[in-house]
Amino acid sequence: MAANKTYIQSFCTIQNNQISLNGEVVFSTEPTVFSDFSKKTYQYLEMNYPKFFKMDNLSKLAFLGAELLLRPENNTSSENNTALVFANKSSSLDTDVKYQNSISDPENYYPSPAVFVYTLPNICLGEISIKHQLKSENSFFIFVDYNPEFMEKYSNILLETQKADKVLCGWVEYYNEDYKAFLYLVDMKGEIEHNQEILKKLYNQ
Repeated sequence: MAANKTYIQSFCTIQNNQISLNGEVVFSTEPTVFSDFSKKTYQYLEMNYPKFFKMDNLSKLAFLGAELLLRPENNTSSENNTALVFANKSSSLDTDVKYQNSISDPENYYPSPAVFVYTLPNICLGEISIKHQLKSENSFFIFVDYNPEFMEKYSNILLETQKADKVLCGWVEYYNEDYKAFLYLVDMKGEIEHNQEILKKLYNQ
């Protein structure tokens, strides 16, 4: 029995001080550090979520991408049963290094709880879930490179087994100011077919 087709409802990419949504550039800034770019993106999206500024950079990156794609989903009164399936290659290493630096100097020893809480990559999923009131499946995987085959199969299983109505998939890589987020929303209906070839093409745009 053939599996039901799934579709990419919307997608976005964040990298090099630029955001594209469904293939169109919607926001960009002059070259700057990520903290400045993320703040300007926050203002562009007209968000009112002060906790954003306490997040680590990986969570900010994932959070901004999710905001672009999930904001339209929040207009319904029904429960948002959207699963989250994310991955990257550096895990939370950027924050891990900062935390290690805070405890490695005996003369200036201060293990910051505010930094420690982000020393797991899946914390970004919790931040997204809280903001968008998601109580659905969520997983964060570590791969050497972007793995469209795995992401396609895993998200399709969630949809076909009715574990989720939609799946927000994301590659969110951040380490030492080198970053890229590629997020897309998978549904049982739409116009862009959800398959590995399409995912590779969109990722490399």
